[in-house]
Amino acid sequence: MSKKALFIIPPERFNEDELFKPKEALEQAGVTVTLASTKTGEIIGDYNGKATAEIIFSDAVPADYDVVSVIGGSGTNDYLWNNADLQALLKQTHEQKILLSGICAGSVAVAQTGLLSGRTAACYPVDVQKDQLQSHQAKYVAQHVVAHSDIITADGPDGAQAFGEALVQALQ
Repeated sequence: MSKKALFIIPPERFNEDELFKPKEALEQAGVTVTLASTKTGEIIGDYNGKATAEIIFSDAVPADYDVVSVIGGSGTNDYLWNNADLQALLKQTHEQKILLSGICAGSVAVAQTGLLSGRTAACYPVDVQKDQLQSHQAKYVAQHVVAHSDIITADGPDGAQAFGEALVQALQ
């Protein structure tokens, strides 16, 4: 599969399982995964895992990718929620009929665009995230992955493997 994925992570405190498990699933299926953030270079996760952001996400061109995904972690709330540049990129991704996805706090970033209005979605089962989904007219459901034809959301570390598998399946 010669497809490409853009994974957007916060500039610090991404969740390792939510990044590495779906990234590995995609790479095993032959998908090239590019990491993006608000800065380039080494980024430290919630549990001191390391990743390297190759590009600044606001410089990314959605048409270059087959899926754009927002990864969670404690830094996602601080840096990616209500980020106007991110919301513009996600809306552009959806308008261009490119698969959009988010896991954990990343699902909230997707919901904040309004694109999940009237739909079911998964996020980490804590009130702050569930409340964010509901305030953007998305219906929270307690399951690992919710896959619509154009948007996939997932709950967090426990669903990270299933999220990766759902992305692979959607790209086939």
